[in-house]
Amino acid sequence: MYRFLLTPRWWGINVFAVLAIPVCLFMGSWQLGRFESRVDSHREQQTQADNARTAAAEPLHDLLPVSTETSGRQATATGRYDTAHQMLVPDRDLEDRRGFYVLTLLRTDGGKALPVVRGWLPGDVNSRADAAKVPAPPAGQVTVTGALQSSETVGSKGVRARGGLPQGQLGVISAASLVNLVPYQVYDAWITAPKASGAMIPVPPSAAPGSGLDLKAFQNLGYTGEWFAVAGFVVFMWFRLFRRETEAARDLALGITPEDPDGPDRPDGPPRPDGSDDAPQKRSPAEAA
Repeated sequence: MYRFLLTPRWWGINVFAVLAIPVCLFMGSWQLGRFESRVDSHREQQTQADNARTAAAEPLHDLLPVSTETSGRQATATGRYDTAHQMLVPDRDLEDRRGFYVLTLLRTDGGKALPVVRGWLPGDVNSRADAAKVPAPPAGQVTVTGALQSSETVGSKGVRARGGLPQGQLGVISAASLVNLVPYQVYDAWITAPKASGAMIPVPPSAAPGSGLDLKAFQNLGYTGEWFAVAGFVVFMWFRLFRRETEAARDLALGITPEDPDGPDRPDGPPRPDGSDDAPQKRSPAEAA
C-alpha cells in the first residue's frame, strides 16, 4: 500500500521535508535566542542602572570608552565651563512636554572637553523668552558629577536631528557633531547632571544602545513564531499528501477507480454499442396515456 513512497516524486517530497523542518526549527530557535538575549541585556541594564544610582562616582577616564557596563555610571571630572560655546539642544521631550537641553562644555584639566547636559527647560529654543531662562554656568574651576552617556546618533531615542540649525544649537550630542564647532578635542561621551540650577530640570540618563526591549527585540519574537509556523505547515502538508496517496492506493487495491468523465455512463456521451440509452426519458402526458 505504501509502495508510492518509493517513487521519485515522493523521494523529492521526503527529502524536502527532512531538510526543511530542521532548518525551520533551527532558525526559530536562533531567533528565540536573540530575543532572550535582549531580554537578559535589558534586565542587566536595569540592574546596572539601579546600582549606578547608589554607587560612588569614579573618575571619567576610568569609565571610558563608554560601554553597556559603564553607561549610566556616575562619572566625575574637574575643569572649567566654556561659556563661549554653550549649546541648546532643541526638540527634546521630558514627561510628555517639549523643550530643550542646556549643554555646556567642561574644559577638563587634561585639555579635552566633556559635554555636560546641565538640565532641561520647557518651551521653544527659538523663542527669546524661553532661551533667556537658561541660567549661566558656574564660574571658575568646578568638579562635575553625572551619569555617563554614550554619544548619540541620528537613530538614538529622542533625537530629532535636522539640518540648518542656528548658531548655538546642536541636533545630536556627540563628538562628531561638536568637532567642527569648537577649537579643541571633545570626549566621545557626555554626562547628565543629577541636579539642575534655576528653572532647569535634571535630564534622566537613558539606557545604553542595544540593551532595551526595542522594536527589533519583538521582531525577533515574531520571526520565531513564523519559523515554527512554517515547520508545522511542512509537517501538515506532508501528512495531507500522504493520507491522500494512502486512500488512493487503498481504493485501487479494492478495485475502485476514479470515474472517467468521458466514459459511457456520461449522459451526453456517445451511445452504447447495443443502441440502448440509459438516460431518463421525458414523456409527455399524452404519450403516457
